[in-house]
Amino acid sequence: MRIVFAGTPQFAVPPLAALTASSHEVVGVLTQPDRPAGRGRKLTASPIKEFAIEHGIAVAQPKTLRTEDGRQALREWRPDVLVVVAYGLILPLEALTIPPHGCINIHASLLPRWRGAAPIQRAILAGDRVTGVTIMQMDVGLDTGPMLLQCETPIGDDDDAESLQSRLAELGAAALLEVLAALERGALQPVVQPAAGMTYAAKIDKAEAHIDWAESAVAIDRRIRAFKGWPSAATAYRGEPLRIHRARVANDTLVTAANAQPGRLLGVRDDALLVACGEGILAITQLQRAGKRSVSGAEFANGLRDLQECFFE
Repeated sequence: MRIVFAGTPQFAVPPLAALTASSHEVVGVLTQPDRPAGRGRKLTASPIKEFAIEHGIAVAQPKTLRTEDGRQALREWRPDVLVVVAYGLILPLEALTIPPHGCINIHASLLPRWRGAAPIQRAILAGDRVTGVTIMQMDVGLDTGPMLLQCETPIGDDDDAESLQSRLAELGAAALLEVLAALERGALQPVVQPAAGMTYAAKIDKAEAHIDWAESAVAIDRRIRAFKGWPSAATAYRGEPLRIHRARVANDTLVTAANAQPGRLLGVRDDALLVACGEGILAITQLQRAGKRSVSGAEFANGLRDLQECFFE
């Protein structure tokens, strides 16, 4: 089939790579316009644009698909189907109806749970034990279309947003090819999403990354894992911002947080800096001062004079 692919971030690259290596013909790619990035705020192409250029695939970057001009490339490419993966732009009805077989989306959750922009992070924050991908026929609603295929994967205690995103991207790529094969055979059996169990995965606000040490160690550990990569869980030491990259809930019988003020530094065990929480102890294994390299919790503690008189804010 003739396929147009619409996507933007790294999560969308494995499905595009799978399509490129398949018997289907990827005739064009839609991706968001180049954005400023890095300290120099230099205009930077999306991972999908970089992949498309490397593989000689035509690229269009409309600011919107709500206008005829914005939809021009899609019409000219004459796709049989449009595959959408984390594109980041709303597809109006006028765009959805261009391909004869409609638009197929890979969504990184088991719909109807976690419709919306940040399903991976929200699943980790909520303590979900299982997630997956849903291949869905798109309609004008927000992730409301009929489901074509679902594939599950467990969320481990050490999974973070980056590791889970990578696994779901590969899972989604394989599922997409399965759905396209069924579409060619005329064997698709769409299933309407159930009303029960619907939750909304709101876009991540950077302010959510700030750690409240009055929360439990379990909740803080989830926050650190959910925001791995971006925006990164954050705290402060004597007014200096710190990013917490890795941690674990401490099962440490040698140190107690009883009556300890949340945020108080309790000591070091192996590579980890132990911190009192509203409930339980968090063992921080990797953190970073602003403008400095990432260090282990033990390395950070070595630079402190009186560890047990120190607090994270």
